[in-house]
Amino acid sequence: MEEFYYSPEDLGKFGDIGKDAPDLAQKFFDYYGAVFAEGALTEREKSLIALAVAHTVQCPYCIDAYTRACLEKGSNLGEMTEALHVAAAIRGGASLVHGVQMRKVAEKLSL
Repeated sequence: MEEFYYSPEDLGKFGDIGKDAPDLAQKFFDYYGAVFAEGALTEREKSLIALAVAHTVQCPYCIDAYTRACLEKGSNLGEMTEALHVAAAIRGGASLVHGVQMRKVAEKLSL
């Protein structure tokens, strides 16, 4: 049997995080449920955001869960891919803008 660090079956065990801290887990799950409930954004829109963020934080469980959620809520692969590109652009831009800090330090030290 082949083993992987991230096993798709482990996603189903997410609820087990409350085993040793049930009160804290319940607070998290209540909050999580409230966040993903229909509000100013639709559940579909929230799933697209979650999918993009999942790629940014590189969580394979979240990518799996929100790929499924997006499809179940009516998103298509084009929309999902575009959301991923938005996240990638923000992540790349956030890295590049720190070049300003690099330049400031380099210029200060070069004096």
